[in-house]
Formats: sequence, structure tokens, C-alpha cells
Amino acid sequence: MSKLLFKLRNVPDDEAEEVRVLLSEHQIDFYETTAGNWGISMPALWVREESQYEQARELLDTYQVERSARVREEYDRLKREGKHKTIIDSFRENPFAFIAYLFVVYALLYIPFKFISELGKQ
Repeated sequence: MSKLLFKLRNVPDDEAEEVRVLLSEHQIDFYETTAGNWGISMPALWVREESQYEQARELLDTYQVERSARVREEYDRLKREGKHKTIIDSFRENPFAFIAYLFVVYALLYIPFKFISELGKQ
């Protein structure tokens, strides 16, 4: 019976590929499901043989600890060098989208407060 090992929603492509390679290198039989045409299904990696699940889980847990440390070190290095991405960098990359997002956030905050303040006046 197949068993869910790793959900792929919001997982960076490089991480998903590293997990696929890790499982393949250790001869763990797995398959992948996608989000489907409408993006409502669960993209994930599944272990086909339940007997291999514990080994796969241990490999994945070790990998995630190592990846977390590696990514944190990379971020700290970029921050020390002044090369990490800031809000100003986001604005410079795409000012129109940045302003549009700010407008959407403002509208999402303004509308409920306006509605609540109008209820208090009646």
C-alpha cells in the first residue's frame, strides 16, 4: 500500500528534485502526484512499498535538517555581503507589481475597517 512521504505544494523545484534524487539513489520505489489541471489535487511524493517508508522517512528527515542548515548559512552569507533581497530590491525589480500589491493590501485592510466603522454609526 502506498504511503505519503512528502507534500510538494510550495516546495522549491530544486528541493523537490534533490528529494527525488535522494530516493532514487537509495533504490526507494516512489511515484509523484501533481496538482492536476486546476491545481486542487495534492502534489506529493509517495512511497510504493510500505516496508520502505521508514527508511525513506529517515533519509528525508536527515536531508531536511541538512538543507535547512545549508540554506540558513547561504542566507547569512548573503546578508553579511549585503546581497540578500530587500523590499527596495523588490520594488526595483518590478515597481508596477509592487505598487499593485500594496494597493491590494490597502484595499483588503480598508474595506473591513470601513464596514465595521459604518456599523458603529447606525
